[in-house]
Amino acid sequence: MNKSLIKTGIIGSGFAARFHYEALQRVFSTKVEVIGVYSVAQEELNEFTSLRGLNAYADLDELINDSDVLHVCTPPLTHEPIVIAALKKNKNVIVEKPFTGYFGDGSEDFNGDTFPREKGLEYTIESLRRMLEAEKESKGRIMYAENWVYAPAIQKEREVLEKTGAQVLWIQGEQSHSGSHSLAYGQWKLSGGGSMIGKGCHPITAAIYLKHVEGRARTGEPIRPKTISSRTHAITRMPTYINEGHLQTTYKDIEDVAVVHIVFEDGTIADLFASELVLGGVRNRLEIHANNHRTICNIGPNDAMQSYTPDEKYFNDVYVVEKTETKQGWSSLSPDEGWFNGYQHEMDAFYRSAAFGTPIESNSSLAADVIATIYAGYVSAERKGTEVAITTL
Repeated sequence: MNKSLIKTGIIGSGFAARFHYEALQRVFSTKVEVIGVYSVAQEELNEFTSLRGLNAYADLDELINDSDVLHVCTPPLTHEPIVIAALKKNKNVIVEKPFTGYFGDGSEDFNGDTFPREKGLEYTIESLRRMLEAEKESKGRIMYAENWVYAPAIQKEREVLEKTGAQVLWIQGEQSHSGSHSLAYGQWKLSGGGSMIGKGCHPITAAIYLKHVEGRARTGEPIRPKTISSRTHAITRMPTYINEGHLQTTYKDIEDVAVVHIVFEDGTIADLFASELVLGGVRNRLEIHANNHRTICNIGPNDAMQSYTPDEKYFNDVYVVEKTETKQGWSSLSPDEGWFNGYQHEMDAFYRSAAFGTPIESNSSLAADVIATIYAGYVSAERKGTEVAITTL
């Protein structure tokens, strides 16, 4: 594109749209003009745009036509048609996670606990095929908004792998916390799954990304995931669960813990964990065991800043860190949580790609590998951990 000014449209007006907009304020590689926002939630749209002095579009096609880059910040079941519509008009699209997935059969009584997981996998693979095919036929490109890829710790490990020619033997990773407040997250038909896709997508993406990096550095081709074994559980929905009020318990038909074991094409492995059962703040962590080094990426929490207060009343107006239940005692304050999580790095990289054609690290190939892996993982969990082949496109 090689443009010094990029016109941007945001689709959606909820939580994702808000943090995308904030991250755009820290893009420095090129000039960005947010020309407007489209959302089906009219009241929310009016509030979002009026607070920021933005134009509210009444027609999605009009916003696509007027934009160079579209931010898809809508519920995941809408991602495929919006992405394809934008690509048909040769626009770049930044797509929030999950990239796509299976969100039920459209019936009111759809139950995420009981549908055949093979059906979900088959639907998801076809959705991925349609999106990738649309990209092949377009001058636009898909940019997968997975912030872990651009977290400074993960990007530093990318540099280590590229410069040392290391072989990654085993990756461990986790994202966990005390649960989502979103009622949409608790329903499969709105979220496409539970902990494996909602939390596990982050360490799964980072692990697959680093194997892509390793393969490209040593042979010119990414090393892809081959098989997965997984287990999922719904602990807070068990009749024996003793609820003390500290964990979220609004989930209707999703899992709240997931454990996955991935085997890559070269025989190396990753063991990754996600849950809604962990008190004391978010745990965002990846550990890489290579043949010439070991790296621990503490995305959050980390010890960049620590503070103690004998009474949390002193910190009433102080943001400490995401999902912590108390501010009393020692806390690992995040001086810039978005920076550690990679949000502004992600957006700047995407706009550098849009403006100057630089490679996209979190691209459609990575997105497809991640989603195909996760839905194969749901098939494995249904089969009580049986190893399942991963379809790579």
